[in-house]
Amino acid sequence: MDTATSFLGCRLPHPFIAGASPLGFDLDTIKRLEDGGCAAVVIPSLFEEQITLASTGRIHRRDPLDAEWAVGLAHFPRRDDYTLAPDEYAVHIDRVKRTVSVPVIASLNGATGQSWLRFARIVEQAGADALELNLYRVVTDLRVQGNSVEHELTSTVTELKRFLKIPIAVKISPFFTAFGHVARQLDAAGADGIVLFNRFYQPDIDTATMRPLPRVQLSTSADLLLRLRWLAILYGRVRPTLVVTGGVATPDDGIKALLAGADAVQMVSAILREGPNYFTVMRQGLERWMEHHEFRRLGEVRGLASLKQTVDPEAFERASYIRTLQSWRA
Repeated sequence: MDTATSFLGCRLPHPFIAGASPLGFDLDTIKRLEDGGCAAVVIPSLFEEQITLASTGRIHRRDPLDAEWAVGLAHFPRRDDYTLAPDEYAVHIDRVKRTVSVPVIASLNGATGQSWLRFARIVEQAGADALELNLYRVVTDLRVQGNSVEHELTSTVTELKRFLKIPIAVKISPFFTAFGHVARQLDAAGADGIVLFNRFYQPDIDTATMRPLPRVQLSTSADLLLRLRWLAILYGRVRPTLVVTGGVATPDDGIKALLAGADAVQMVSAILREGPNYFTVMRQGLERWMEHHEFRRLGEVRGLASLKQTVDPEAFERASYIRTLQSWRA
């Protein structure tokens, strides 16, 4: 039974990898992830705000000590609140590479295409096998047009590809008017992978204090459906590796992602719940399913439920929407 797959230039024994999470800060825990069966590990993100604060003393070109910006920038964590400082991050990658034999992917999380991205060279020199660029931005300026956001996104990838030799995966949100076109632009910009999708963490509101309340909720299988749809739409139509993250809680969820067209499956919430050995459970579940359906190689599975062979994908999506609404019975 061959469950091997390709992921950002690496040959993996199976598609289940550890996504960026607090588990990636500790060397012993990362070793447990490898022993538990994960095929690769993504190190938790280093944030743009950390890098610019350390290198220039500014956040988004603003001085936090300037009274004009002090109130707005006070919402950001303090320098010492982050687990790893930028210089420590590079050292951590080097130590992880020396500790485990699975591929190690660094992660940079930002909202702009500023000079902070030059830190990617340090990440590469530290030994990372690839870089996951997590571009998370909520545009609150009502004057900013969608095409300018897309242009900055693709320009950032183009610039990174000019001076990095390691593969780059772009982790983005689904909130674009025409996400398929964005994926195509990322392909043209040279992205080696597209990670679908970063989770749109939204603060709650505390009715007692009447203030926003940050709250992390682990994902469930219910979060998977949006990702399945876009995997199915993109499979066979763009060059980059397709990676799913969010909503894979069971072996069945992982199999669905592969059927839709995923090359690799990132897992975080399920591992936080079940522990590192859950990677072995995922792989065994895939193997049993493949054996039951008489598949010999993972390549025979990938994309079987995609829209690659659909004559009119847009009509299919519209029909599925209508059929779903009509399926409700009280």
